[in-house]
Amino acid sequence: MTSNFIFTSESVTSGHPDKICDQVSDAVVDHFLKQDADARVIAECAISSGVMFLSCHYASAAPALDISEIARRTITEIGYPKEVFDAADCAILTSVMDHSRSDYIPMNLDAMNDAKLDTVTARQQASVFGYACDQTKDLMPLPIWLAHRLAHRMDVIYATNKLPYLLPDAEIQVGFEFHNFQPFRLHSITLVATQHDDSDIRLEDLRKDVMDKAIEPVLKKEKITFDADTIININPEGPRKGGPAVHSGLTGRKTGIDTYGGYARSSGAALSGKDPMRIDRVGAYIARYAAKNVVAANLARECEIQLSYSIGIADPVSVRVRTFGTSGLDDSVIADRLKEVIDFRPGGIVRELGLKTLSDQLGGFYRKLAVYGHMGRSDIEVPWESTAIASKLI
Repeated sequence: MTSNFIFTSESVTSGHPDKICDQVSDAVVDHFLKQDADARVIAECAISSGVMFLSCHYASAAPALDISEIARRTITEIGYPKEVFDAADCAILTSVMDHSRSDYIPMNLDAMNDAKLDTVTARQQASVFGYACDQTKDLMPLPIWLAHRLAHRMDVIYATNKLPYLLPDAEIQVGFEFHNFQPFRLHSITLVATQHDDSDIRLEDLRKDVMDKAIEPVLKKEKITFDADTIININPEGPRKGGPAVHSGLTGRKTGIDTYGGYARSSGAALSGKDPMRIDRVGAYIARYAAKNVVAANLARECEIQLSYSIGIADPVSVRVRTFGTSGLDDSVIADRLKEVIDFRPGGIVRELGLKTLSDQLGGFYRKLAVYGHMGRSDIEVPWESTAIASKLI
């Protein structure tokens, strides 16, 4: 494998239809968990022009929720103008299944001893991955890290009405040239911003506005430079319409954006719309936690953690570490140290990271993860981004 290459990663803003669906799904999860920390929830939705379909399977002691109202409130907060997507008048079709009589099992994980935690087994089959590297201060791959910052900046520009002709739907691709597996120079930024149908903004003015108000401020803040050969493409195909009226959306369709931008492996399973007892969600979080602490402890410059779970078994059947030749230790030694420090059982993960109570404590938590990635977040307090156990691995 060549050590010199160009790698690109993509992020999108909060008004992208796929991300609307992720946010609505996680808003439903948050609302259940605020009322009942033991709630089991699976929420998925699809959106198109003027219509949303929202499915929810749940088991909870909480009173029934109006999930269509949660969806309308979330769409309103994203900020589409009524003429593009009207949160109040759009059709929302719901399918709600209450499994509380058969599947609701309250669990006080904090009070469980080790033997009791062994009874909290995986209810899904899953192989999940976590990754960390020293390319950025947040120990994330640089292409997706910068793409998320540009997406966030575009959302700020929209929310503060600095460019009133824009819609909250934008796509950003960032490319870096790598030498010897390390970022060497910024190769390219392609940013596609969408506009109102009646916008009379000239294309050259839009490009200048986006460069001046989005790209240059982010690069300056993050101390990333571009040279004469860096390719900056802003709406390369001209003006673009956006939002659900133009392209449909679906929960869980942006797994690369949610994780490592394709630079490292991910399980492929959706993260949003699932309660914290779903191992295909929280397993990805604890794997990131493990990988980040390995790199933070300077045991490796790059680390991938693979965890495999089988239905009915608490412990992962596999804990595999790969450091890609960047560690002075054998990968199996690092794996053994991680197993001594981290409880990888489903109940242990939820207890260690406090995942059941975050929605209530923070006034909504999981919806915040549905844009700008679930990993590498430093703008919000995320427990799996802590490096508190790094010293225990040395």
